[in-house]
Amino acid sequence: MASCPPYAFVVSHLVDTMAKGLALSSSLRARFRHGCALMAVALLAAAVPSALGRGSSAAASCDLFQGRWVADASYPMYDASSCPFVPDVFDCRRNGRPDSTYLKLRWSPSGCRLPMFDGLDFLQRWRGKTVMFVGDSLSMNQWVSLACMLHAAAPDPARVSFSKGDPVSSVRFEDYDLSVVLYFSRFLVDVVEEDGGRVLKLDSMQAASSWLGAHLLVFNTWHWWTYRGASQVWDYMQEGNRTYRDMDRLASFSKGLSTWASWVDANVDTALTRVVYQGVSPSHYMSKEQESDGAAPASGGCFQQTRPLQVATDGDEAAFPEQVVVRGMIASMSTPVSLLDVTALSQLRIDAHPSVYGGPGRDGMDCTHWCIAGLPDAWNHILYAMLLDQR
Repeated sequence: MASCPPYAFVVSHLVDTMAKGLALSSSLRARFRHGCALMAVALLAAAVPSALGRGSSAAASCDLFQGRWVADASYPMYDASSCPFVPDVFDCRRNGRPDSTYLKLRWSPSGCRLPMFDGLDFLQRWRGKTVMFVGDSLSMNQWVSLACMLHAAAPDPARVSFSKGDPVSSVRFEDYDLSVVLYFSRFLVDVVEEDGGRVLKLDSMQAASSWLGAHLLVFNTWHWWTYRGASQVWDYMQEGNRTYRDMDRLASFSKGLSTWASWVDANVDTALTRVVYQGVSPSHYMSKEQESDGAAPASGGCFQQTRPLQVATDGDEAAFPEQVVVRGMIASMSTPVSLLDVTALSQLRIDAHPSVYGGPGRDGMDCTHWCIAGLPDAWNHILYAMLLDQR
């Protein structure tokens, strides 16, 4: 195992390289993968939030993730009732949500103007390709949003096919030979049923071969790493030959994400595929215990919230520890990975969750996911701008 440098040095190097948008040196990259930066990222989260609280930008001169929510009477960009892909749990209006102000807010970066989202341009630009979201139900949130945005833009009569399955669901725009795919994976790494129970294998990604060949990969994982009790979907963790009843969840997340990063570096052909990591989507529960219960009471948190917490980001938001792990891991990679750093702009939107409007059969309150139409449309608008900048 590589020896670890002093943590103060790792912290200083990470701050310096991230601030300059540079990659880590190969020696520190190896040390990060061996766990030497676990303490460093915790120190970073506590000691230098201002350095790491700024998102990635699609252009060197503009941070697309700092800005404000502005009222726009032309929003939303589509009517969810006309989009055939929206599951009940995201269709807040159909489930009885009476207010609509949350639909009328557009994200506006402070330093520049977002290019108008042009769904027809997206369809034409990505003709003959596959866009794949890999992750949990928050990836599903973004996948459904993009599919609806493109469906609304496609000229009538649009030939669109929709297949829903586990783990793969797909919307295919036949006239453009474009597939927008969801591969559902809570952890990116494997959960395997064995004789002793369900095992979360921190160093195994057997399903990953299914992701190869996509032209755009948008990854996400975090929320399921924190769940306990009835919501926890594994009984043991395993790394190599060692099995654990549990471990610090930030540490296990970092180990799992390191497996993902190593797989991307070893397998993704950057001449064919662009890689994006969907940043940490915030929840608005009263407590982490309430979120983990999976059936929060219909009060507090996002209940009856109809306005953002505030309209603008501050520019100096402290980074959550899980954000710092994500940023450090991306900085450690040899493959270019764009960070869709949606945390700060989404943190403002306590009003945008389904709350008690999550549909038939759902108990309690959902302050994790987002209504469709709604906030994930802004994520995809920013993603569109990032892809334009990278072309």
